[in-house]
Amino acid sequence: MYVLGIETSCDETAVAIYHADKGLISHTLYSQVQTHNEYGGVVPELASRDHIRKLTPLIKQVLADAGLTASAIGGIAYTAGPGLMGALLVGAATARSLAWTWQVPAIAVHHMEGHLLAPMLEHEPPPFPFVALLISGGHTLLIEVAGVGRYRLLGESLDDAAGEAFDKTAKLLGLDYPGGPALAQLAAQGQARYKFPRPMTDRPGLDFSFSGLKTFTLNTFNTSTKTHQDKADIAFAFQQAMAETLAIKCKRALQQTGLDRLIVAGGVSANQEIRRQLQQMSQKERASVYFPRPEFCTDNGAMIAYAGCQRLRAGQSQPLDIFARPRWPIDELLGLD
Repeated sequence: MYVLGIETSCDETAVAIYHADKGLISHTLYSQVQTHNEYGGVVPELASRDHIRKLTPLIKQVLADAGLTASAIGGIAYTAGPGLMGALLVGAATARSLAWTWQVPAIAVHHMEGHLLAPMLEHEPPPFPFVALLISGGHTLLIEVAGVGRYRLLGESLDDAAGEAFDKTAKLLGLDYPGGPALAQLAAQGQARYKFPRPMTDRPGLDFSFSGLKTFTLNTFNTSTKTHQDKADIAFAFQQAMAETLAIKCKRALQQTGLDRLIVAGGVSANQEIRRQLQQMSQKERASVYFPRPEFCTDNGAMIAYAGCQRLRAGQSQPLDIFARPRWPIDELLGLD
């Protein structure tokens, strides 16, 4: 079965085709970074309008790249949440309309389940069970994964997620949007001059909180001379604190569950220092760590097509209504059994 996957949760329009036996067939993505750059962040109305303009041409493109016609598609998967409501509705309405027209089932996919399953697109995917660290723009989650659709939430961000903290810190330092990659580049020029806190690591539990780290960064910046080197040193200290905090929490999660596999996904998982510290921690714990390739760390249609394919094969589908949820806790997802 060929499944068309559509992702429009935020500022990237992405489409892919996945086959249940052949794997990923084709995928493409349009990034809105240039559109939102001058505003220093995502403008929801502009994001929705761009999705409307780009989605249909991208669907035609992946079909052409795959050498397929619409009649070959056996199901459609679309991101239904969490995300920006207007952006989600563009993808949901398009997917549901195409499914009705083509007389195929449609399935609403949880955005974070897509990220969680992105490593399964690799040539050597991790076997179940494993611990998953999901670090994207608005979410930081630790999940015990027994199989597709079998998730147990271990910990989550209580305020700012890791990606939000990166972006807000980057904006504080005067860096362009998107802030995460820009901050990482600046941190590469920094030195270990400051020592930032590792939030919520001095107490038990697997939840995260990065608002205090953000405030500490602000206070440090305000008392500095604000030279380029000051900014680089602050970026270095912030990134070190973030990476070490994530590593400490992942170590606890592996020990608590007794598992020896960790997968790390979401846009922030592309950060090289975070990868280095998680790999170092995993080696000490005699655990394996898996990352999706960089193009599947950020939002993409391939992960949605894959997740949707698994649910469609299990017999799940969406009724004719257009379903979108800007807030959607992952532990409310239906299992596949």
